[in-house]
Amino acid sequence: MDEPEPALRGLTVLDLSAGVAGSYCGRMLAVYGARVILVEPPSGSPLRAAGPRQPGVDAERGAAFIVNGAGKESVTLDPSTPTGRALLDRLCASADILLDDSHALRAAGITWEGLHASFPRLVVVAVSPFGESGPYAGYEALDGTLYALGGYTYLTGDPHREPIQGPENIPGYMAGANAYIGALAAVVAREQTGKGQLVEVSAMESLAAAHQWTMTRYDYNGRVQTRNNSRYDSLHPVTYYECADGTVAISPSTPDQLERMMLLIEREDMLKDPRFSTNALRIENADEFDAEVAPWFMARTRNEITEACQAYRVPCAPALEVDELLQHEQLRARGFWRAAHDPTAGDLLLPRAPFRMPASPSLDGVAPRLGQDTEAVYNSLGLDADALAGLREAHVI
Repeated sequence: MDEPEPALRGLTVLDLSAGVAGSYCGRMLAVYGARVILVEPPSGSPLRAAGPRQPGVDAERGAAFIVNGAGKESVTLDPSTPTGRALLDRLCASADILLDDSHALRAAGITWEGLHASFPRLVVVAVSPFGESGPYAGYEALDGTLYALGGYTYLTGDPHREPIQGPENIPGYMAGANAYIGALAAVVAREQTGKGQLVEVSAMESLAAAHQWTMTRYDYNGRVQTRNNSRYDSLHPVTYYECADGTVAISPSTPDQLERMMLLIEREDMLKDPRFSTNALRIENADEFDAEVAPWFMARTRNEITEACQAYRVPCAPALEVDELLQHEQLRARGFWRAAHDPTAGDLLLPRAPFRMPASPSLDGVAPRLGQDTEAVYNSLGLDADALAGLREAHVI
């Protein structure tokens, strides 16, 4: 029986991305078989230099690039020159998708309208902080500004102190995931219409779209959710508790789960206590509630608490540090981390795609060296060694 083909085999992607968002989208396309050609400036993609880096590893092998460049080819090209633009056009002629998350096309004077006129089947995915229109369209942003404008700093931290920024690069990964979905939707639409289209992805909108409950609550009753430390705004005890060896997250979100939790910790009496008899009262008296249950948690380890709660069908889990995440039995059992050998960074654990398609094999790989595929790709377009030497001399590649 023939081995199944990767689901995206046959798609060719030109990845002009300089940040995490577009690069992650390209990586997900490569995982399931698309040929992804990373089109970098002659000096290399800025993502290559992004930290962290191991001591002694060359400057083009930063962690973000090692992860998101895996499985791609690399060619160098400056599309802002007339010769470079002509060469990009030749690449576009056989491509299905073009990714740009840094306005590289705009900087080179290349428009969607011009690309569509020349290559009507090409799907162009443009990822930016705020989208291609609106008063913020030309503004710059990094994680801090995106968290602030996305409404997340207003929800994170102590209500009596300054807001707290979320983890680095999460807005980029969220936008990249949406870019991946949009790119594939546009490819499916092309099968119906015969035409490619522009896919716009806004990082700010990616963050805003994930609010759901907070936005719906405000829209329905005008209530603005504010920072609430580690407690859930509308349920208690959906929170974190310190224990003998760290912290656990516990989430009894239904009445029967709460009853089972109180039975487990042998404090059923608290359900009849007038301070805690309703969810609204537990929220109002959360400090007193937590003080009552704290001794049970402090007398046990994270794993003991998790196993006991899950046996009673109460959602609970240890709060893991990063090194524990790499070793966690659930992720290891599912083979989420794969062993890879980078030519300069050495042996690494890299994440697989966060979705599985058992009938379609996924592909592994490592991030390319800068320009490692330049000759092979451009030779396939008919450029010989003399032509490439001339392009290098002119700093086009």
